[in-house]
Amino acid sequence: MKKYIQITAGRGPVECARAVTLVARELLKVIPMLQLADCEPHNQEGGCFMSMTFATDEVFPQSIVKDWQGTILWRSTKNPYRPTHKRCNWFVGISFFDEVKLPQIEESDIVYEACRSGGKGGQNVNKVETAVRATHIPTGLSVKCSDERSQSQNKSLARERLLLKLRQINEKNLAECQSRQWSNHDNLERGNPVKKFSGPL
Repeated sequence: MKKYIQITAGRGPVECARAVTLVARELLKVIPMLQLADCEPHNQEGGCFMSMTFATDEVFPQSIVKDWQGTILWRSTKNPYRPTHKRCNWFVGISFFDEVKLPQIEESDIVYEACRSGGKGGQNVNKVETAVRATHIPTGLSVKCSDERSQSQNKSLARERLLLKLRQINEKNLAECQSRQWSNHDNLERGNPVKKFSGPL
């Protein structure tokens, strides 16, 4: 399972977007095996990123997570974007998170079981096993279909409904992961940095 690190400028100005790039360089000195997985460039300035996400297959040591996760301060000694601007402290946020494990939808992972239809429907309902239960073994998710009189038709319907449910789970998990990542932009704490750097932007 992949491990990710996201560096974000939050909703900060271009100086924060530049600080993302500079902090990323410092981070890569400590964890050189990181690979850039995604980034959001600043819409006006080159070499500036509103966010950068790095990935690796390696497990991060807890000492690195403790040292880097949170708010990072970059104190600028020179500001090429607004030379007369008095502010010199620029904050970015770093968060660590794991890859979202989504259930794989493989036909070989689905088990079909014939069963009797329940409820009303005449005397033949309980004598013939026309209903079908489809179970996705990795997740344990199952659906039962008895809409049709034919077992093969019920099997086909059960498969369709099971796949639909699995896709809905996938989409929900992805949406939750994306929501958490976007919340990092909004929840950046501008203060109490866990690390401090200084240098020209």
